[in-house]
Amino acid sequence: MYTINNGIYLVQSGKKYFGILQVQVVCEEAGSRPVENAGVQVFHKSDPNTVIVDLITDISGKTTEIELPAPPIEYSMEPTTYQPYSEYRLVITAPGLQTLEIDSVQLFPYVKTVQPVKMPRKINGNEPAKTILIGPHFLCGKYPPKIYEDEVKDNIVPEENKPILIPEFIIVHDGIPSDAAAGNYKIEYRDYIKNVVSCQIYATWPLETIYANILTILSFSLNRIYTDWYPSQGYDFTITSSTAFDQIWIYGRNVNSNICLAVDYIFNYFLSLPDITQPILAQAGNSMICSNMISLWDSKFLGDQTYKALDILRYYYGDMLYINHTDNIAGVIAWPNTELKEGITSEEVEYIQKQLRILSCAYYEIPLINADGIYEENTKAAVCAFQKIFDLPVTGTVDAATWYKISHTHASITRPAGSYTGNSPK
Repeated sequence: MYTINNGIYLVQSGKKYFGILQVQVVCEEAGSRPVENAGVQVFHKSDPNTVIVDLITDISGKTTEIELPAPPIEYSMEPTTYQPYSEYRLVITAPGLQTLEIDSVQLFPYVKTVQPVKMPRKINGNEPAKTILIGPHFLCGKYPPKIYEDEVKDNIVPEENKPILIPEFIIVHDGIPSDAAAGNYKIEYRDYIKNVVSCQIYATWPLETIYANILTILSFSLNRIYTDWYPSQGYDFTITSSTAFDQIWIYGRNVNSNICLAVDYIFNYFLSLPDITQPILAQAGNSMICSNMISLWDSKFLGDQTYKALDILRYYYGDMLYINHTDNIAGVIAWPNTELKEGITSEEVEYIQKQLRILSCAYYEIPLINADGIYEENTKAAVCAFQKIFDLPVTGTVDAATWYKISHTHASITRPAGSYTGNSPK
């Protein structure tokens, strides 16, 4: 097993395990623009007074990637009493911005985790540090099980006249529905999905298992959105963070890079049944046997047996289930269903060039380019720079994930100041 000595994991076999941590800092009130030269101190949770490393963010608001000790990977491969991730504490400071302390950042072996940080501006200069406490992972914590509901809701009439829309934002109620004291958080939809997936499954699991669970979370979320489940009952939010009613979501938590990349590629997908328009309410359970729900651990073991994502999903939801998608995405123009690359001249190229020109004013690593609709060497360099900053495969080609990431990032930094904060109601 292992013991901890001054924050370092010592494995009895002599083998040490490490995960990768990177911190990305933006200013909350400045259109989520990157914060350069923010200071990041890293502590181990077991030794909160000893700084392991001091980091500084670059012009894109990112620290270097650092390796930190993590438990043996075996701990996340099957149910165990041992915690499969290490926990770290971060202190982030920047001139003119409120200091943030993030407690219990979770790090798995062989996995890169990204800690997004949105720093609010100081108002009077005397604000104390704001603390964000990340709760236990769903598979390690004592969370109430999901109360089963019908997979298809009958409150949509007539269903065929209502389009399925991927929203720009989702409003999360951080408690059970009836808890009026719990806060509402307006979160970008894809960020919400990445948070839930990182909370609910281990990033060390097989890729097909990860995709299967992302699809269940996407479908569940879209069912709540499509049916107006909570607004139709008089509530002012879209979904809750209660595992009994909805899905786990933890404010401010870190996300795993492999999960984020997968979500970027399939965020507009969901699960369907024949002759039913609405996405199914695909529910999940923590036990090995879950009636009419996907079993998280069991889905992992199916992935070990080389089951594909659709095969895993049909194992729980039936052979008639299929994976559906929509190009109806709020706030952006739909991807043209063709990759943009060198040698192409089109209006779509000009559209992306115009957005990259604006992004280059906030992210200085992106070179300034002409918006002439011609995909030449300079455009490729700008796309590569963008992909590098946002952890996409650096190909220089605009595929669906890059198209939507550029569009969403452009929308984020061009919103009027104060129009969006991640911790304000609605």
